[in-house]
Amino acid sequence: MHMADALVSPAVGGTMIALSSAVAAYSIHKVKEENDPKKIPVMGVMGAFVFASQMINFTIPGTGSSGHLCGGMLLTALLGPYAGFLTMIGVLFIQCLLFADGGILALGCNIWNMAFYGCFIGCIIWKFFMKDGMNKKKIIFASIIGCVLTLQLGAFSVTIETLLSHITALPFKTFTLFMQPIHLLIGSMEGLITSAILIFIYEVRPELLYLYNQDNTNRFSFKKTLVVLMVITCFIGGGLSLFASSNPDGLEWSIEKVTGSTEVESNSSLHKTAEDIQKSTAILPDYTVPGLNDSLGTSFSGIIGGIVVISICTLLALVIKKIGKKIQNDTN
Repeated sequence: MHMADALVSPAVGGTMIALSSAVAAYSIHKVKEENDPKKIPVMGVMGAFVFASQMINFTIPGTGSSGHLCGGMLLTALLGPYAGFLTMIGVLFIQCLLFADGGILALGCNIWNMAFYGCFIGCIIWKFFMKDGMNKKKIIFASIIGCVLTLQLGAFSVTIETLLSHITALPFKTFTLFMQPIHLLIGSMEGLITSAILIFIYEVRPELLYLYNQDNTNRFSFKKTLVVLMVITCFIGGGLSLFASSNPDGLEWSIEKVTGSTEVESNSSLHKTAEDIQKSTAILPDYTVPGLNDSLGTSFSGIIGGIVVISICTLLALVIKKIGKKIQNDTN
């Protein structure tokens, strides 16, 4: 559901960047207050996991479309809404600049549509199901309902942002009628995948889950659990990504159903400037490597992207922790 710049006017794009930045600033403040050192490596590893998982487009049977894990619900179930939101920003930022996945002008929209709803609305759903204790059945229901609802909200926001931008010929009602049903199917698939991942973590290291507060016997150590997740991440990014569906994703599919093409173009000077900037930063455009065949390029992109996301998310967490300690020392 990564929006391209051609769907978004500068006014709408700027507004969404401002809104997303405000939520990010508040999230940084809340993460400083939480002061949980264990979240630092989890933010890095799970950020890389979400990045790798988003490279795997799964086919939606009978539609000619595909979808991928958004990851907001997964992250909030592990990190809580604030650290989860910041981790998603790291993923989307790297995708935009390094891989040209989602536009620069549309970055605020993509953060709002994929990260805000997934992490904050997803957290409301997670809290509702887990208020009287946690079990596998609750994890499954929370994951599926959370992913479906947050993707529906994100998909509807895409159509609203496109409507308010007034720079495409996409009719709002028709666009919405394609966007909502296809993302209902994608959200259902994501919910099943998310529940499987969370149940694995519940089995081996349940205290990693947000709001888990029971006594437990851990099957894996904290370090071993992170290593297992990291190995899975490398396998997804470097291996399974080769088998991703080539069908257009839900957004591209919806645009194609309305216009007959998955591409939407804008020739404004600001859009052209944003495109030029992105071309200069995207050293691995569309998850390919110039000079390498598609398979090797995809594997290399998945591994490199995962490393970059781990580095960015871990660095962000360490900076927040250092600032929090400095403020605490100054207060004392």
